[in-house]
Amino acid sequence: MSYSVLDSFRDAAHELTPSAVSQFLAAHDWELEIQQPQIKEIWRHSNVGDGRPARVMLPLATDYVDFEARFRDALEALGHIHAWDGDELRDRITGTRADLFFVRLDQPMVDGTIPFQQAEATLQSLLKMLKAAATTAADPWHSHRGRRPAGVSDFLQEDVRLGHTKRGSFIFTVVTRLGDARPGLETAGPELGESAVAFPRRVMETLARGLETTQRLTRQWDASVLEAPGRNGLSAALVESVEEMAQPAQLRSLDLSFEWAAAETPPDVGLATIVLDRDVMAELPRVRERLIRREEPPQRVMVVGLVKGLAREEGQGEDDESADVTLLADVRGKMRSVHVSLTGEDHDWAIAAYQQKLPFTVTGDLVFERRAWRLAGDVAVDSSFLRHRIGPASPGGPVQPDERAADQEPQGG
Repeated sequence: MSYSVLDSFRDAAHELTPSAVSQFLAAHDWELEIQQPQIKEIWRHSNVGDGRPARVMLPLATDYVDFEARFRDALEALGHIHAWDGDELRDRITGTRADLFFVRLDQPMVDGTIPFQQAEATLQSLLKMLKAAATTAADPWHSHRGRRPAGVSDFLQEDVRLGHTKRGSFIFTVVTRLGDARPGLETAGPELGESAVAFPRRVMETLARGLETTQRLTRQWDASVLEAPGRNGLSAALVESVEEMAQPAQLRSLDLSFEWAAAETPPDVGLATIVLDRDVMAELPRVRERLIRREEPPQRVMVVGLVKGLAREEGQGEDDESADVTLLADVRGKMRSVHVSLTGEDHDWAIAAYQQKLPFTVTGDLVFERRAWRLAGDVAVDSSFLRHRIGPASPGGPVQPDERAADQEPQGG
């Protein structure tokens, strides 16, 4: 290697940072095999052109006395692998326009793997999380129901990719390619008061702000956030996605971190890494419930579903003919458990519907409270279908509410 080529790598080492190199590798089919935070990363490429794999050690500890030499060695290795001199390598790295989002599942692992079903559930939650962030970025006042704002579908289909999964503590890598700002989506809208920013970057900034706000609210509630949750990147759907990701009992914590594209100015979003431990996870349902109440105020609806369980409410005597009835019904396009308290003849009709496995119809104000969907207010049961099918209700039938409590669906949204 000539002295001029060596000089080009020396110059590149002075101009580049380990973070910029990591972003470049993640966006160009390299796999992060080993990571020692703040120390080093080992990257692997399965095929660099000659059919053989290649590995590169990238130093991260800039305070080590030999950092500069080791960093230059890493750049020279990359230049050799890709047949680039230092100038071309520097241009390709600094031209990288991709924000990276890492989701680390901190849990006991014997061989660096996780259950397949957990991986599938995590990917589904990631998709919901990104969709929620994209919706809020496009319209901070959107209800997250019905038609999504323009640009959300394009972002999910074109701009965001799943990178190579890191080894060790299981880490999912989300690569958001910034590209060029699209016509009509160059600015973030008057609500956020931002200047021209590529829409994919706005999504990732919204996501980072929303996750940071979620963590903060689990520790200290701030009612002022509900005045404009979108300004803080927050939505019930975002919190629900984190809540779903945190379901496995073996999970100790979720570590969520961002690395911002080297070609763009990093956004001012506070924490670079957001750690959600079990204490934080336990508070997520409370945060989501308050957001749902704000996003979805009580609405008069008719619910038709099968009675899945009846249980007497606390404090009731055995002679009280009333119960908390659980229906499995379609609520805004998703099958959910809906609870309603019924007494007297309405309670009898619920028993009859349960015994005959027939649809039960009831109208009330749909609310989300105590971590469950409920019908409240002026509740009205429509028994016309049941009267037609089975005749008058027969109170005191063979199936009593207490016996059906075991059949009740778990409470939750």
